[in-house]
Formats: sequence, structure tokens, C-alpha cells
Amino acid sequence: MSETVLLNYENDVATVTLNRPEQLNAMNEELLVDLKEKLEEVQRSEAKILIITGNGKAFSAGGDMKMMLQASGPDTFNDVMSKIKDIVLTLYQMPKITISALNGATAGLGLSIALASDYVIAKSDAKVAMNFIGIGLIPDGGGHFFMEQRVGTVKAKQLIWEGKTLSAKEAEQLQLIDLSTDEDLNQVVNGYVHKLKHAPILAMIESKGILNSQQINKLKAILESETNGQLSMRQTEDHQEGVQAFLNKRQPQFAWK
Repeated sequence: MSETVLLNYENDVATVTLNRPEQLNAMNEELLVDLKEKLEEVQRSEAKILIITGNGKAFSAGGDMKMMLQASGPDTFNDVMSKIKDIVLTLYQMPKITISALNGATAGLGLSIALASDYVIAKSDAKVAMNFIGIGLIPDGGGHFFMEQRVGTVKAKQLIWEGKTLSAKEAEQLQLIDLSTDEDLNQVVNGYVHKLKHAPILAMIESKGILNSQQINKLKAILESETNGQLSMRQTEDHQEGVQAFLNKRQPQFAWK
């Protein structure tokens, strides 16, 4: 069985690669466990820079639908959400400079996790979407927190409510991501790494720790609110309709229930 998350070190750079390419790196429970373990390993390592990316045509299509359908009971659901919280908090507090390299589609939980990095760089043909609303759910994985930080409260609400798919260029114009590039993504990321290797990176990491530490309690509170809110939304008829519409490839007919 292949690993669902790969970890590679080269000098002071760690690269974490989501590795379910046939499933567009959708995040099932196995991948969440592997990702948590790999991030914790990087956290303990001597690496100064972390790159997180995806194998194949997508960064991540988000939460695996099969996992979401199976996590029907509160205990199973809370266990999955606990793993997501650990991943997000570990990545946000990582004492490294972190880069999310969006090699393709990045949606839902995948986008939440990508936005936890210090820099978010995307191929110009990548698509991003905070699309939980399409199945009657709310963002999780700190999606509310990271979107508010990047685009402000009002725009974050509107993007969450619309759930529309954005081109990388549109996302850059909204300042949801830092850069959309027509050039080779690996070369662009390597350019960032090269600059960081010639910068006073320990001072940068220290500043990151100071700034992020001021926000950590808010992030924890939002993660808890997302867990509670998501559990409530999963009981609604709108969510059941959204799932059935998704599975049957049709437009949902929401009824406010």
C-alpha cells in the first residue's frame, strides 16, 4: 500500500506531498493521520522551510466524500475533526517558513489547510474553492479564520456563501493567495526558497511566532465553533439534499431545513 503522504528532506527544506493522486488527494482518515504525523516530524526536524503540495493534477479536492458519509456518529465525527484540528494547529504554529504550492484544484478542507501556510503560490491554471456551502455545510479546518485573515470579514463571508470556484488569478486579485504564476511552479517555489536561504530566516521565524501566537486562541475558538457548527449542519435536510445532488451530479434544491 502506497503512503498517502510523502515526506522528503533536502538540506534545510522539508517537502510534504499529499499522495492520493487518483482521488485528487481527497483527504480520507488515513491521509489525515499520515499528514498529522508527517507535520509533527517536520516540526521536530532541523528544517527551516516547509513546502506542502500535492501529487498529480490536484493539491487536494478536500474531504473525502466516503469518509464524510461514514462519519455519521458524533464519536466518529469528533475523532475526524480532532485530527483536522491537530493538523491545522501544527501547521499554523510550525517554527518554519511554510509554503503551500498549489499544483492544481484546491477545494474545501484542502483550501483551509493550504491557507494555513505563510505563503500560498498557485499554478495559473489551478482552481480554488471554499465550496462547503454546495452540500449545506460550513468551512472547517480553520477556513473561517484563514479567509478572514487574508480578505477581511465581509469578503470572507461572501466568498463562503457563494462557494464559487475561482481561478488562481482571481484568488490572487482578492489576496486570498499570494501569487498565481504561468511559469513552472517548482521553479517559482525554488525561487522563494533561494531567497529565504539568503535571508535572516531565524529572525523571520521569530517574528512569525510572535504574530501567530497572538492569534492562536482565536484560531482554537474558531476550530471548536466549526466542529460544533458542522455537526449541526450535518443534521439538516439541506445537507442531505446537497449530498444527494452531488452524488447524482445535479443542482441541489435547498429548502432551508
